[in-house]
Amino acid sequence: MFWVGFGAVLFLTFILLQGVMLPFAAAFVIAHFLDPLVDRFETWGFSRTLASLLVLLGFLLGVGLILVLLVPLVEGQIVRLLARFPGLVSAAQDQFGNLMEVLRSHLPQEEANRVRAAVGERIADAFTWFGSLFQTMITSSFAILSILALVVVTPVVAFFMMRDWHRMLGWVDANLPRGSVDTIRRLAREIDQTLAGFIHGQALVCLILAVYYGAALSLAGLESALALGSLIGVLAIVPVAGVATGFALSVGLAALQYGTWTKVAVVCGIFICGQTVEANILTPKLVGDRIHLHPVWVIFALLAGGKLFGFLGVLVSVPAAAVIGVLARFALDGYRRSVIYDPRQPATFGGSELQSDASANPRPAPPRNVRPL
Repeated sequence: MFWVGFGAVLFLTFILLQGVMLPFAAAFVIAHFLDPLVDRFETWGFSRTLASLLVLLGFLLGVGLILVLLVPLVEGQIVRLLARFPGLVSAAQDQFGNLMEVLRSHLPQEEANRVRAAVGERIADAFTWFGSLFQTMITSSFAILSILALVVVTPVVAFFMMRDWHRMLGWVDANLPRGSVDTIRRLAREIDQTLAGFIHGQALVCLILAVYYGAALSLAGLESALALGSLIGVLAIVPVAGVATGFALSVGLAALQYGTWTKVAVVCGIFICGQTVEANILTPKLVGDRIHLHPVWVIFALLAGGKLFGFLGVLVSVPAAAVIGVLARFALDGYRRSVIYDPRQPATFGGSELQSDASANPRPAPPRNVRPL
């Protein structure tokens, strides 16, 4: 009951403070990712403060260099992509009008109007959903902290977290209930390994997808290929979203640029090949084997996180699901070792057996010269 109450309070606090949680969540990820490097600097004789400062400055310098190199390369393609977007919408409207004409020629007028109204309603719902999602992203993530404040606050918080990382862990460990400390430490190590595996694996998946789609679409001759590849790589942080968005934009741009179904089929083949490799090799090996989550649960976590916490919920939904998975497997293991699951076996708690029938299963006498606990 204590842990259930603690989890409920933590969940309620997260809901109430979700508007200011994004920089702290980002700082925690950075600190968790860079802490091993800070430890390595400490072994070389650096103080913890100096090591944290040097590692953070190196990280920010690396991010800045990547932006300096990529932004000029992708900027022009992003401008062309945005310039072509109204034409893409217009082409989609024309295709929809042609489809309605075909339906009118094969269906009664009443049925054609009904189909047109239903499709128009669904398209309106889709645009409404995207608009509400964008509005939620803006209001929930940056209502209190602007982008400038986010950029300033995150490195500062990350520095203090890296500097005091072991001190914070020591304080938490010192306040754990002594009767369950070994169990909690084991679960914490498993959660730590799961989160580290997710961060490293998802970063590799994003990088590989960005390189693949950028190179493949460029070889196919599609304009703004590098911008699309970068967009897919960035959005791949949220599983399914990056590839789905990139596929829709790429197919639309290919139809607008080439005007032939052959080139559109080539673009579709690129995405089919990439999605097949990602779904069967990259994500299972680099992410799935480390977080032990079925893809169905990943999709459910994304939808639930977006519904409950908006854009921040989408970002933290998969790591949170991985943590819940660790706790759920621990609870399921305890259930399978209990008399609730199998009344024929002795109840276990904390590694010691609790006999359900002392008369039928008497405890053996302790060995001589050994003091019983």
